[in-house]
Amino acid sequence: MYRLIVLILLVMCSPAIAAPTDEQNSEQYNKAVENLEKPLYNPFVERYVLDELKSIRMDLQEQRARLIERFATTQLSSSDRALNYVTSTVNNVFYIIAAAASILALVGWTSVREARYKLNEIIEAKVSSISEDYEQRLFTLENTLKDRTDRIIAAQEDITRTNTLHSLWMRAGLEATHQAKIDVYDQILTINPEDTEALTYKADEVLEIGEAQWALNLCNKALAVDPDYPYAHYQRACANSTLHQLDAAHEDLIHAIELSSTYADEAKTDRGLNNLRESGKMDDLLNAE
Repeated sequence: MYRLIVLILLVMCSPAIAAPTDEQNSEQYNKAVENLEKPLYNPFVERYVLDELKSIRMDLQEQRARLIERFATTQLSSSDRALNYVTSTVNNVFYIIAAAASILALVGWTSVREARYKLNEIIEAKVSSISEDYEQRLFTLENTLKDRTDRIIAAQEDITRTNTLHSLWMRAGLEATHQAKIDVYDQILTINPEDTEALTYKADEVLEIGEAQWALNLCNKALAVDPDYPYAHYQRACANSTLHQLDAAHEDLIHAIELSSTYADEAKTDRGLNNLRESGKMDDLLNAE
């Protein structure tokens, strides 16, 4: 993200860094810069942003592949260790049996038979104990690996969701029409229905196309999620003012300015508050600010 911001700043600042090559063109260059009405290379900035987003998605895919490969390698290594442990245990048991049989052969057949039965009981008890211990260890290892796998999958889903929301917010900033921005905000709200900012910014766009009641409903939903979000109070004040609900608009504007004093200056020129300004209800509030 830091690299993306640096690239955007370099591209946007590149026209200011360029200079005329000689004194004869200096005056023409300065006049052209003074008459410049909009920034240059906007398409290149957007292209940089899209390329960076594509690079991020590719990095995430590579990271997921590495995680899956590491998980498979871990499982295979655990299985190999478990198999070697069982093989070594069985070999040791047979070595013990062979050694005991050789010793007991010197004592006599009767003693050997009794010893054989006793040895079988000991071996069975030992093998049973080892098997239970090994089974318990495998069960613990399986649960641990499953838990870690679930965490990795959840983290990947969260990263994907965050990247999708980030892309949609950037797309909303690039859209030129109100309806296009509303469609983008709807996509954000489909992913996160309680996104206070998306609800409020959608209310702003809805108010711009003359749907004051719709904007009021959206602001109410946003404030139900976060009652202290100042922009939602401000947008609700604009919606109430448009609907000629001046007392409610005045109260919402007071809350917005109390939470963020920057809205006092914006309220002086906002078209959505024309009815409230014309009524004179906000004169004392703006003069106090």
